[in-house]
Parts: sequence; C-alpha cells; structure tokens
Amino acid sequence: MQSAAFARPIMFHYTPAMPCPYVEGRTERRLVADIGGPRSGRAHDKLATIGFRRTQNLIYRPACPSCSACVPVRIRVDDFQWSKGFRRSLKRNQDVVGELRPSATTHEQYELFRAYQQNRHNGSEMSHMTRTDFDDMVERSPIDSRLVEYRARATGALLAVMLSDLQADGLSAVYSFFRQDCADRGLGTFMILDLVRRARARGRPYVYLGYWIAESRKMAYKTRYKPCEVFRDGRWQEYIGA
Repeated sequence: MQSAAFARPIMFHYTPAMPCPYVEGRTERRLVADIGGPRSGRAHDKLATIGFRRTQNLIYRPACPSCSACVPVRIRVDDFQWSKGFRRSLKRNQDVVGELRPSATTHEQYELFRAYQQNRHNGSEMSHMTRTDFDDMVERSPIDSRLVEYRARATGALLAVMLSDLQADGLSAVYSFFRQDCADRGLGTFMILDLVRRARARGRPYVYLGYWIAESRKMAYKTRYKPCEVFRDGRWQEYIGA
C-alpha cells in the first residue's frame, strides 16, 4: 500500500478562457484537477467543502480573472424550511416513486436526457452529447455516485432522473433531467426536495447545489431553498438575500 507521505499530489491547472454560458459578454476559466486514484474520496470531500464541483474524474471551480459571479451554494438540511409551495410540490408528486440505482446508464435514461436537452438547451454543448458522452458523465466517477429514477407509480413511466454524489457531509446534486410534458409537476423542484429528504435520512447535514449566479435567471432558483449557505470570502455563511 502506498504511504500517504508518498501519495501522488493533486495537480491543478487552468482551462483556456471560453465564452461564459451564463452571463453574456463574459469569459469563463476554471481551476481543474484530476482526482482519480486511491485518495479520490477524501480529496473530493475536502475540495467540495471549499466550493469545488465534480464532473467525471475531474474536480473544478471557477477561476475567472475579472468575475466572481459563480457562488457555491448548499442547503442546510436539519432546519430546512418546508414552505407551503414545497409541500404542494410533494403533494403533486405523491404518485411518483424514486428508486436509487447504481450509476450505470440505460437507453431509456439517455432518450429522456436527449429529449430534455433538445427542449431546454437546444444548441448547447450538452445537447450534442452522444450516448458515450452520457455514459461518461454518469459512470466515470471516482467516488460514490448514484442515480435516482423517478417513475409514475401507476404506469412505471420514467419521469425524471437525478445524478448525485455522496459526500462525507452531504449529498451533491450533479445533474438532473425530466420529461418536458410534465411541466405542471415541477419535477426539478421535487427532485431537490427529495434529495433533502434523502440527505436527512442518511444523517448528512447539507445538500450541495453547485454554483448560484445572481445575474442568471437559470440559477436564481438555488437560493429558494432555505436556509442555504453561500461560500464567500473563504467561508460558508448564511444567505440572507437582497
């Protein structure tokens, strides 16, 4: 067994600057490292607590020279506020069953993913993902990652899928997608609420939602889940709002 003293160091590098997909007219750059290897779980957990996110075997955070709009956000599970709107979401979807599955893809999942991308993000990089790309997104994880499939109880129809990571201090929502002909269900909200319930059942204090950008309408929803914390000035602090 390799001694911790001689373990391979984690090497970080910057990605080339690219147009920002969230704020028009700005550029995006990331600080990235490969965390594959025997220490992947511990490395991921430590870096996640200071605002890093995972994609496949890479961990990253924004490192844009002239912008700090991307703010890590996480939900506090133990004192989560179940608003009337959130309770209505649970009631609307009480006929939906969530099943925890290993992080191995199926054709059915990929077809739902494709339909979601073409409807919601047509023309984006993700809308061009092949089945192999999709497999890599889900299956190439050096840590404990799981899928939850959400199906209609009566028919068994696949309605939505959530990919999440299990961390020492919480669950991290990596990516989710859902049927576009079920808009009245609010499945995106429902999956986050279900992740809160699953984190509580596991005794994990946080649900990580990735990056919140105040200027992006796509990201505005992330601070609706209260109490939530944002990572600013090197520490997590409660989000108070505008």
